[in-house]
Amino acid sequence: MNALGVESAAPSPSLRPMRDSDLEAILAIEQRAYPFPWSRGIFRDCLKAQYPAWVLLEHGLVIGYGILSCAADEAHVLNVCVAPERQGRGYGRFLLRALVGAARNLGAQRVFLEVRPSNPTAIALYHKEGFNEIGRRPRYYPAHDGREDALVMAMELNFEGMS
Repeated sequence: MNALGVESAAPSPSLRPMRDSDLEAILAIEQRAYPFPWSRGIFRDCLKAQYPAWVLLEHGLVIGYGILSCAADEAHVLNVCVAPERQGRGYGRFLLRALVGAARNLGAQRVFLEVRPSNPTAIALYHKEGFNEIGRRPRYYPAHDGREDALVMAMELNFEGMS
């Protein structure tokens, strides 16, 4: 509580560019969040390729991250993740909006992503943020019982006649 007897709001999370030195924290989150996590090599390759990538910090600690690829007028959300113990607080939405904003700033007209059909929380978030399902990639993701399809979703950023 502050001098007025009112609880002060917790500091809001901040974003900064992802660095190689963040990989330990990122891998720890990735391994807790996903049954089939990305490897250190995949994250390093994204950094080497200079993909737009950010970490979400709270009190100086990495609690999430997002990676985007952008080519021509299209962007692709490659990974967006919040530490499982920090989920449900709007941080995923915050990260997703930052990635979409970066795509827009880089001149993308549409953003794509894939999501597991078994992840209804993520699907609901993507729908609420303006993504629409446009297709399916059969057997895209590894699964405990073989492979799982991916839903392909897209969001149009620029519309003819709109600014």
